[in-house]
Amino acid sequence: MRLLHTSDWHLGRAFHRVSLLDAQRAFIDHLVDTVRAEQVDVVLVSGDVYDRAVPPLAAVEVFDDALHRLAELGVPTVMISGNHDSARRLGVGAGLIGRAGIHLRTAPAACHEPVVLSDEHGDVAFYGLPYLEPALVKDEFKVKKAGHEAVLGAAMDRVRADLAERPPGTRSVVLAHAFVTGGEPSDSERDITVGGVESVPAAVFHGVDYAALGHLHGCQTLSEHVRYSGSPLAYSFSEQHHRKSMWLVDLGPGGEIAAERIDCPVPRRLARIEGEREVLLADPELEPYEDCWVEATLTDAVRPPEPMARLCERFPHILSLAFAPRRADGHHVDSYAERLKGREDQEIAEDFVAHVRGAGPDEAERAVLQAAFDDVRVSDMVKEVAR
Repeated sequence: MRLLHTSDWHLGRAFHRVSLLDAQRAFIDHLVDTVRAEQVDVVLVSGDVYDRAVPPLAAVEVFDDALHRLAELGVPTVMISGNHDSARRLGVGAGLIGRAGIHLRTAPAACHEPVVLSDEHGDVAFYGLPYLEPALVKDEFKVKKAGHEAVLGAAMDRVRADLAERPPGTRSVVLAHAFVTGGEPSDSERDITVGGVESVPAAVFHGVDYAALGHLHGCQTLSEHVRYSGSPLAYSFSEQHHRKSMWLVDLGPGGEIAAERIDCPVPRRLARIEGEREVLLADPELEPYEDCWVEATLTDAVRPPEPMARLCERFPHILSLAFAPRRADGHHVDSYAERLKGREDQEIAEDFVAHVRGAGPDEAERAVLQAAFDDVRVSDMVKEVAR
């Protein structure tokens, strides 16, 4: 059985205020063409269909167009909700849409109820595990402590129990939206940390033939049977070296996996450049970047006048400008943003406590801070679900 694994469409998302809807429409065209040209049997979409819980109308129209075109091809599609989606909104009408071969899986309680499809070698059970927010689903899965590994492990126990009741030789595919240990993140994924922990081990997917993952935006192979497709478009400059693609996966009669990457259209290349303003304006080696979306970091000791306007003269598609002035010894003076980059909210808060009080928080105070951050994040999630 031939599968096309994709995820993280983020329909409606902009790139530094530049609309990507045309690029997203081009991706849907490419997706449909690939399904037809490669004789795909099943399309898998592993979450984050939309970029936010209440997407703009134009994004909904792109999604609607994709559903109609996939249904017209007669190729089944299995799709789950991600942490950016409103599971309830995405799942509206799932029963009716399922009759057209578009199988939306957004309810955590139904994660062990597969879509069963067949080929000449027998049945393949497709289990859709939507994004499982630990604080919201811990009671459903009866786990003692809310955490990603606990709830995803409990969901996979249900999957394995259902699979054990099926005819011998039934192959299995799981769609999941999570941060799996070993995956490489980028700057454009939303933080899903709970209690200081956000990742789950790949071993949680033991017992299934293929785990089609979503959430991380870079295409990655964690093992032969566990893969991220990544996002079809770049959503941050940290993805400038990503090769955006989908996985074309052949699932053999005994669960064997053969996979190849299908490249996605690139609307415009990304480039990060750094140096003094006049050097950036004159350096001939930067000519290949003149048609790119550009993030420029100026290193002038004194901020030059009208830097964005001047840089736009050479780089008309520049989108981001940062300043990192060099000291006399040639080293950067770190900006506030640079000092915070890559740091968790908990670390920033602890440093603030130390700055104000003269001593950092003790273990009990750290626990209070972490609980507060978890409560705020869960509260935001609940508000999105309710909207």
